[in-house]
Amino acid sequence: MTDKIPLAGVIGSPVAHSLSPRLHGHWLATYGLKGHYIPMDVAPEDLEQVLRTLPCMGFVGVNVTIPHKEAALALADLVTDRAALIGAANTLIFNEDGRIHADCTDGYGFIANMRQNAPGWSAADGPAAILGAGGAARAVISAMLDAGAPEIRIANRTRARADALRAEFGPRLVVHDWGMAGLMFAGATTVVNTTSLGMVGKSEFTLSLDRLEPETVATDIVYAPLRTGFLQAAEARGCRTVDGLGMLLHQAAPGFERWFGQRPVVDQALRDAVLGQ
Repeated sequence: MTDKIPLAGVIGSPVAHSLSPRLHGHWLATYGLKGHYIPMDVAPEDLEQVLRTLPCMGFVGVNVTIPHKEAALALADLVTDRAALIGAANTLIFNEDGRIHADCTDGYGFIANMRQNAPGWSAADGPAAILGAGGAARAVISAMLDAGAPEIRIANRTRARADALRAEFGPRLVVHDWGMAGLMFAGATTVVNTTSLGMVGKSEFTLSLDRLEPETVATDIVYAPLRTGFLQAAEARGCRTVDGLGMLLHQAAPGFERWFGQRPVVDQALRDAVLGQ
């Protein structure tokens, strides 16, 4: 039995904006657990040295965010299948022997958020339409395919990136040109915005949603603001909408359980705490 207080945190650059310390801090307090979770701004050139040093300092693991997700995966000694498929890691567990175990829980967080906040939703209900082809899109595509989505339509401002995803993930992906992206919403049961459009400080979301049907569930991985222009427009068409905050909350749960030994609950009290309400 060890008397060491487990330490965890989030590594990124920048990282001061991260909501993860507030999120994990709420869980630690709620369950009365010993432990601390801190933000760490680490430059890319220092990442390997930091990751090799943290276990010696009592750290049991860390979350990894931009720009370190791909590099962290490459530095890991053990990699889960889903992290390898997505090509990035957001959750690291430090084994007692010092080896680094890498996972990516973004896809899990996406599916859990949809199931919690759109009751009755299933990826297998019909075609999905996804905007964007970055790391978040990879995680969502992987999770949706695994959950039984029959078809995933994808559009990205740079078509070559979308084509590369189709080559990698297979024929259930159908690529559409960005200029015609609005057409792929027809008949889609799930529509996902994984781009930064509509995020605070970024360009507005201007794609036409005229083909969006009222039965569609629309979600945005952006959570600043919570009600993005995309979600507001989808809601105006009668769609059920799911904001991006839940994905952040749910993706954190597997790491917290591994680090602190308690499976946490994602509930309204957690949302309120993270939002400072």
